[in-house]
Amino acid sequence: MGIDYGQARIGLAVSDPMGLFARGLETINWNGRDLSWGLARIETLIKEHQVIGLVVGIPRRTDGKASDSEDQARKLAGVLAERTGLPVVLRDERYTTVMASRIMRETGMRKERRKSVVDQIAAEIILQEYLESLRQAD
Repeated sequence: MGIDYGQARIGLAVSDPMGLFARGLETINWNGRDLSWGLARIETLIKEHQVIGLVVGIPRRTDGKASDSEDQARKLAGVLAERTGLPVVLRDERYTTVMASRIMRETGMRKERRKSVVDQIAAEIILQEYLESLRQAD
């Protein structure tokens, strides 16, 4: 499962059973303070989709330094690892939202719909890049 953490939304993506292709799954809206409902939803989706590992995007600043969002994403990754027992991989996610926005514009997606799926597409990019890195390592 790919996870794009954000202060207001968390995008989720899953891969096919062969681990070849990622697809957007869901966007969790939250208030930026209490993540308990979001964690419960992620755990439910992990079970439903028989997830065997998590890839969490780490939102580094463009200068490569850590940000508050990065600290929060790392905390989320730690909590998920503890609660699910699944392995967690952290991936640099710089520019994934920019890439997701470009994809939506190029495919002609209506502006009103973009906000609800941009984080899913970013999670899909994070997961797809990770899956491709595994194939290149072989």
